[in-house]
Amino acid sequence: MSDDQATAPRAEIFEVGPRDGLQNEPRPIPTAEKLALIDLLSGAGFSRIEVASFVSPKWVPQMADGAEVLAGIQRAPGVSYAALVPNMQGLERALAARADEIAVFASAAEGFSRANINCSVDESLARLAPVARAAQEADLPVRGYVSCVTDCPYDGETDPGDVARVVARLMRMGCYEISLGDTLGQGTPERVAQMLKLVLEEAPADRLAGHFHATSGLALENIDAALDAGLRVFDAACGGLGGCPFAPGAAGNVATEDANAHLRRRGYETGLDEGVLARAAQMAQAMRAPAAR
Repeated sequence: MSDDQATAPRAEIFEVGPRDGLQNEPRPIPTAEKLALIDLLSGAGFSRIEVASFVSPKWVPQMADGAEVLAGIQRAPGVSYAALVPNMQGLERALAARADEIAVFASAAEGFSRANINCSVDESLARLAPVARAAQEADLPVRGYVSCVTDCPYDGETDPGDVARVVARLMRMGCYEISLGDTLGQGTPERVAQMLKLVLEEAPADRLAGHFHATSGLALENIDAALDAGLRVFDAACGGLGGCPFAPGAAGNVATEDANAHLRRRGYETGLDEGVLARAAQMAQAMRAPAAR
């Protein structure tokens, strides 16, 4: 590491490609391909990689092999392998599969919550409370996701106050970090800053992460807005994988390699190997190509 790297401020990229990136791919991706991608990413320098989801395979069939993925990866020292869980059954499966941490999710928008999990925002948070409590009793860290923090595909623009209220509830549940998701990728830097101003009244910047999609080409500008607000953790997916099965029109996550290059241009050190990121991006893009005929 150079002297400049040693003294540069740190920013972290939380790699979500193997889960959030792949979940909406129409081609059934073999477990072996997922393992190869995760094992490659494990050598890039990430501290955290989201690799599995224990939601119903009826709704997200791409993630049906979560237990096999967690059993088959080559776990690298110092890397936490995360799994998304929606309920107690999902938590039990994540524990059995030896996930290092879990993520729980709620929407800041009523329309998205009802379309995604068929209940209101308040009902979803009430369901998550015992899941978070049980995970913590099992010494499993819990990360929270808030979706639709700027726009909802059903309700339009999201009230920043609604985002702040969901963040406050997740903080009370004991989430060690809360990721704020611009699910549609329609947020602008100005609206992201407005949302963060209220959210920061409920949670400090070092307990928050930004999760921006590239739909409108503003993901990097939204990262800048979050940096200006004090956030230093950003979700990203190798090769720009992503999309949401319950958010029509949502394109991919911001690409890890793009976010990494942008953060470095801004003077932040991420500790990631650019060569490995480039190979992971190529592998990820090949995985989303149509199956050979």
